[in-house]
Amino acid sequence: MTSLFDSHHAVLDAAVAALTDRGFWSPFSEVPSGKIYGETAREDGAAAYAALLNTPFALPGHPESGRVGAELSPWGPALGITYPAADVPSLIAAAKAAAGAWAGATPEARVGVCLEILARLNRISFTMAHAVSHTTGQAFAMAFQAGGPHAQDRGLEAVAMAWAEMTRFPATARWEKPQGKAAPILLEKHWTLVPRGVALVIGCQTFPTWNSYPGLFASLATGNPVIVKPHPAAVLPLALTVQVARAVLVEAGFPADVVLLAADAAGAEITQDLVRHKDVAIIDYTGSTAFGDWVRRHAGEAQVFTEEAGVNSITLAATDDFAATCANIAFSLALYSGQMCTAPQNIYIPAGGIDTDQGHQSFEAVAQALASAVDALLDDPARAAGLCGAIANPATLARVTAARSLGRVIRDSTALPEGRSATPLMLAVRADETGVYEAECFGPISFLIAVPDADTGIALAADLARRKGAITAALYDTDEDRIARAIDAFAQAGVNLSINLTGNIFVNQSAAFSDFHVTGANPAGNASLTDTAFVASRFRRAMWRRPTAA
Repeated sequence: MTSLFDSHHAVLDAAVAALTDRGFWSPFSEVPSGKIYGETAREDGAAAYAALLNTPFALPGHPESGRVGAELSPWGPALGITYPAADVPSLIAAAKAAAGAWAGATPEARVGVCLEILARLNRISFTMAHAVSHTTGQAFAMAFQAGGPHAQDRGLEAVAMAWAEMTRFPATARWEKPQGKAAPILLEKHWTLVPRGVALVIGCQTFPTWNSYPGLFASLATGNPVIVKPHPAAVLPLALTVQVARAVLVEAGFPADVVLLAADAAGAEITQDLVRHKDVAIIDYTGSTAFGDWVRRHAGEAQVFTEEAGVNSITLAATDDFAATCANIAFSLALYSGQMCTAPQNIYIPAGGIDTDQGHQSFEAVAQALASAVDALLDDPARAAGLCGAIANPATLARVTAARSLGRVIRDSTALPEGRSATPLMLAVRADETGVYEAECFGPISFLIAVPDADTGIALAADLARRKGAITAALYDTDEDRIARAIDAFAQAGVNLSINLTGNIFVNQSAAFSDFHVTGANPAGNASLTDTAFVASRFRRAMWRRPTAA
């Protein structure tokens, strides 16, 4: 069972080193190139995806009492795929039956299996890209990266952190306590890693793999069986993941039910019953704050890790490259139509304007420049579709329509020729209209907030993050003293801050092995991907000891 560990050992060593270095590293290429994935990989992936449509999804040996599935692509067609469905008692019983063999395996064996699962997922990245695109609305290029290699990076990061924590201390020790003239006390001590129990991963619709893989692989590597609960509108990406995982487990001599799929139907979800079940010991949840609150209230003694909603901000204080600043912000607003947990919503701009390399710009001039930058970015329909993608949930379109009345329209949202779509809606509001902009408006909606000065904008953004939650914040400024104050303010609010981003790096992006995604220090989430705390409480150490001869 250690052969898989041996075959992937070099990658694991590099991953563990990357955790410490925090520089750029990835074993999974984000470039959808035939030179990397095989000359026919693109065509093979498209064919594999097409073969899944309008058929029963195969999970051999999986508990099944019926079939569910009603996924509709935000790009148009119905997927027509059905998945095995089982009730909560059956899923829990299957997970518990498989738990002993998995917990009894060595860390090397479990980590080897996890690494092989990730390697095989990487090989089907083109198939996964189609699955992600047609369940989330992400354009193909983004779906390939975020749903494939970037998600695999996050899964590997969790495995590497789990391995580091499981091997941080020795498994055995010789303990010798001097007793003066008497013979010393000699003990041999042994420590066993004890998994916490059945783990539940609750996936979201917009990033089903990227947000689920850290919890899935952290629990799996540390010896816990995992029930994967996908969003009813985005089952396929996680079903493919479970399919690959179960195949590798069986080949390695473990029960397939170490990983299970909890597919259900909209309106008849089994999520609440899973959360409340006494045998669920770990819960990883990504989604709204409202349901996150419910999960925390009803999870009993389970260890809960959450990534929830927040209101992300940009403060525009000054810039020495006005055009590049506007272009960078425009990209962040348009990317995947604002359907990212890292997307900015509130843009704080001094009412008196800002100093730039193009001279002093009034609030109105800044607002119009940002709107014009979005227009320029989306002037080509093909590029616009590739950048904005489609809207995952019809409720987001309704939110855009309703939001038009919340402020003065600087840039109106329009539909694109492809898919269920909406380009960025930009609204100007006053700083005292807190009831308008302090709530999360998920989707392509942003508020340009006129504040008395830049320091007030920083203070308002940091305070909102502290109270309501935020995952990202950005600042554009040329005053080093004010930048230092902002760094302290956002750190105290538990928000990751980006300063003066221009060019091909954006506040939306979070890099595995370098960026700790979510701090866990404000209401946007109680966990961080992927730090020590994210994996360490998924298992415990139990000791046995006895006297030994000198």
